[in-house]
Amino acid sequence: MATIPGLSDPPLKVGYARSELRASPAEELALAFDELCQGVDSANETEREAARDALRAFIPVLVDPEYLEPIQAVRQAARGASLVATSRLLRCSSHQGHQSAMPELVHKDQRTLSLGERRALARKPSRAMLAKLLHDPHPMVAQLLLANPRITELDVITMIARRPAIPKIAVEVAKAWSRRPRVRMALALNPTAPPAVCVPLLVLMTRAELAEVAQAADLLPVVRATAHELWELRPPLRPAAVPELAH
Repeated sequence: MATIPGLSDPPLKVGYARSELRASPAEELALAFDELCQGVDSANETEREAARDALRAFIPVLVDPEYLEPIQAVRQAARGASLVATSRLLRCSSHQGHQSAMPELVHKDQRTLSLGERRALARKPSRAMLAKLLHDPHPMVAQLLLANPRITELDVITMIARRPAIPKIAVEVAKAWSRRPRVRMALALNPTAPPAVCVPLLVLMTRAELAEVAQAADLLPVVRATAHELWELRPPLRPAAVPELAH
């Protein structure tokens, strides 16, 4: 994991994280994750940023159901070794959740668009069609939209603001855009988003962000409790200098 900060390209970092999760022994990964989670709270800025960088690379992997088996092995190893930080990071494993019935997307001639047509449109959508595709319930359409250079952070937040959330869409957003703080917050504050997606994101949040999540009454208890635990561990920020009031 020490290799990740030395890589310049975020996709390369995620690719390295994927290979590490597949190839490394669960016991070693559990210990490494524990050190990274603790490093996020380090007083040493260099160590803190290196830990955050490594965790940012692993988040798209940790939220991906495709890696459920090796993640479960790491979770079991963490519990066996009483590694609290890793156990907290991997607290949730189920990606089940609410599925919502979304309206069919209809073209201007009132013909229902097929999945293939919607995928083609997602590659180069106009702004008018993009507004419709943001509400498409199919993860393959979402995946193409999230990779489209025309999409904005506000568009992504619109995708994950729907309630109830579609778990597979939440996974795709976390895999592609979890480096953005506002996107992380939008996911975490959606009470119907899967805890398996929301909980790992919390380790990257600031103390103020953790406080907001912990105090959100409509969230699932596991998300709020995890945010509160991390908030208690996170060192308080130094108070900003308060200017003297003019008399």
